[in-house]
Amino acid sequence: MSALRDDVKSRIDAIEESYEFFLAYAAQGLTDDRASKSGGQLRLFLQKMEEGLDGLADAFRVLVSANGSEPAAAWQDMLDVLDRDASAALAAVRLVAAREAVSSQLIDNLNANIHLRALLTDLFLVDDLTGG
Repeated sequence: MSALRDDVKSRIDAIEESYEFFLAYAAQGLTDDRASKSGGQLRLFLQKMEEGLDGLADAFRVLVSANGSEPAAAWQDMLDVLDRDASAALAAVRLVAAREAVSSQLIDNLNANIHLRALLTDLFLVDDLTGG
């Protein structure tokens, strides 16, 4: 079970660390990620965020099932919400990552994306409930 918890924890850490980097990047006022050192880092954090989000709900499902978390129906409903929010946030991250040039303003808009923000609050809740 430790490996299951470790997988979920590493995903959460990647998502949170990326979001924190995005906040700092947005504050820089850059018009193009290709012209700065932090721009190169941005691409790495977009990739980390994508990897953390892809399969996130399934990783939680496995952990919750292994824990025998109850009530099962309530967990299923919450994990469905997490899945929707993670999928929507992943779509936004992939769209931004596909851009040739990424400005601070674009990252600021990604940070403000309601799906990404909902996902973060989902993570705080379900991580706490699973003993994170």
